Order: sequence, then structure tokens, then C-alpha cells
Amino acid sequence: MQAYRFELKPSGQQQRQMRSFAGSCRFVFNKALEWQKDQYEKDQSNKFSYTRLASLLPAWKQELPWLKESPSQALQQVLKDLERAYMNFFAGRAEFPRFKKRGRRDSFRFPQGFKLDQANSRIFLPKLGWLPYRNSREVLGLVKNVTVSHKAGKWYVSIQTEREEKVPTPQGGEIGIDLGVKRFAAFSNGEWVEPINGLRSHEAAMVKAQKQMSRKTKFSNNWYKAKALVQRIHARISNVRNDFLHKLSTTISKNHAIVCVEDLQVGNMSRSAAGTREEPGTNVRAKSGLNKSILDQGWSEFRRQLDYKLAWSGGWLVGVPPQNTSRTCPACQHVSAENRKTQAEFRCVKCGFEENADVVGAINILRAGLARLACQANEITRRQQEPTEALLVL
Repeated sequence: MQAYRFELKPSGQQQRQMRSFAGSCRFVFNKALEWQKDQYEKDQSNKFSYTRLASLLPAWKQELPWLKESPSQALQQVLKDLERAYMNFFAGRAEFPRFKKRGRRDSFRFPQGFKLDQANSRIFLPKLGWLPYRNSREVLGLVKNVTVSHKAGKWYVSIQTEREEKVPTPQGGEIGIDLGVKRFAAFSNGEWVEPINGLRSHEAAMVKAQKQMSRKTKFSNNWYKAKALVQRIHARISNVRNDFLHKLSTTISKNHAIVCVEDLQVGNMSRSAAGTREEPGTNVRAKSGLNKSILDQGWSEFRRQLDYKLAWSGGWLVGVPPQNTSRTCPACQHVSAENRKTQAEFRCVKCGFEENADVVGAINILRAGLARLACQANEITRRQQEPTEALLVL
């Protein structure tokens, strides 16, 4: 399964239709969520049922004729999204479904009825007709569904495909990666990559745009124009960060068979230190700046990209606990907080080994990852031999 995302170039009429479709889908989602909550309050045993809600959709169209202008399959897909949200909630994978708000993740999906014409860089969508798109690469595989989304004044199409491919033999050796703020990534071979700092580089423009927005009358035309500018700057920051992460993760996955990284709990690391009124926090301003820098790096997204790209290339991504990775001497294995007296300098107090602290962390991460892989391989071998040994005993 793979998704391809392109920017659409719709006409003015098509843009108005797409805004209408997204609004109808948002309305159906909120109405279905409200109906389900009311039913659950009346009867606690009442579970979510897509079939039941889908049967109510024709009645809602009779009550609200403007819903008929939107594609029926797009409205049905919204109910399936709500069903998936309920399933994730009851499985403990997500929070309880919340009502959708206008302007946030506006989208709609077509499971069928579309046509893709790559030669002419256009796609046909029900009730919209042919739409040109910015064709940047070839779409491979059988197209399963198409999602149209809106972000910062632009419309995008995501084409999900399915195809069969043999898992290739991984190329390259192994490497350990230590993620940080000063250096985005330090590698066990002694190299490192500087951070892109997308938010920091656009912070002045963001502050200026937000100040201009705060001076406008809320919900006025000028306020909406100022808000659009803020959204464009946010989109620019996101695009810069994603471009950097994709290029780096692609290079690493193509040149290495085993990649070892830390199991960083980014949510805990970037938690606010403000505290409460009764128990106020300490060093709140410094911690706030550190949190901003941590979230600006995109560590979780980087690991997610490494995970699926290594799987495509036949490699392995190994996560290791981050405890003491930068305090352990790679030469004598002595663990001490005194080994790292500064942020960048590592000097073992026992054997005198010296190296950059981030590189030392990457070396220890690689060793721990390879040890974990070896343990897993031994466990798999042991389980494979158990039935044979039992059969010999019998």
C-alpha cells in the first residue's frame, strides 16, 4: 500500500464545489456523532453501528436537500471514518471522537468512480469532472481510493494504491543514530547532520503575521485574510521540515540494512513545566524554549519514515532505551554522569577515552540495537527448534 500526493489545479467553480463537499462531509460527521452520543446516553449497551447510520443518511437528505449535491459515496466514507474513530477509541489507540471544525482538515474521499490520466496529468472525480494536477512522479499499482484535502488555500489529491513487490535484499551495513537539538542526527561512524530548524527560521514572519491578525476584528474579511497568511506560513514551515526529513530518511534507508535509534518519548520530553497555581513550575521559560526546539525537529515523524522506508528496502529499524547512551564509555563500558561534563564533550573518567558526546551516544545505540537483534534471532531459532525437539522425545 502506497499513497501519492499531488497539488490540484481546479477552476473557480470546482473549488466552490469542493468546499461544499467538504462542508457536507463535516456536517454529516458531526450529525452522526451527535446522534450516536444521544443514543448511548439513552442506552449504555448501544454500540456504534455503521449500517444503522448509513440507513439514516437518505432521511437526512430528504430533510436537508442540499446534502444531495454532494457525492453519496463521500458521505458514506465519512461514516466509515467515524466507525474507525470509535474502534480506535475502544481499543485504546486514540481519544474519543470529537466534532469537526470548519477549516481544519477539510477533506472527502472517493472509493470508486474516479479515473486517473497520468499521461495528461489529470484526474476525473465524480460530480467534479476532470481536474489537472501537478504530476511530479509516476503512480504505481492499482488505485484503491482517492482523497481530496484542503490546506492553507490549496487543494491536494492523495491517491492510495496497492501492488505486489518482492522484498529486496537490503544494501549497506548497520548504523546508530543519536537525535538531538544542536545536531539533528549524529551517526556512529562519526558524521552528523545539522538541523533545519524550520520554525526558528520563519519565527519572525510568523510573529509579525500573528500580530497583524490580532489587530483585526474577529471574523471580518480582513481577519480571514490575515488568518490565511498565518496558515500559509505554517504550511511553509511544515513543507520545509517534511522535505528535510524525507530526503534524509530516504538516503539512510537506501544505504543501510540495520538502523538503530532511541525509543524517545517525545510527548513526555516536551511536556510543559508551568505546573499549577498551587505548585508552579521552575525554569518555565527555558523549558518552553527547549520544548519548541524539540518539536521543531520532528523526531517522531523521522522515525516513522525510517520505519516504513526500511521495510520497503528490506532493512530493519531497531529501537533501544535511551538511558545512559551518552554516559557509557564505548571503550571500557564505564557508566557515569561525570563522563559527560558538557553538552558536546565526552571524556571517560576511568580510561580517558575522548569523543563527541553525540557520536558516543550513537555508538552505544548501535551496540544496544545489534544486541537486541541478536537476542530476537536466538529466540526465534529456539522457538523453531522446540517442535522438533518435542517430536524427538515422543
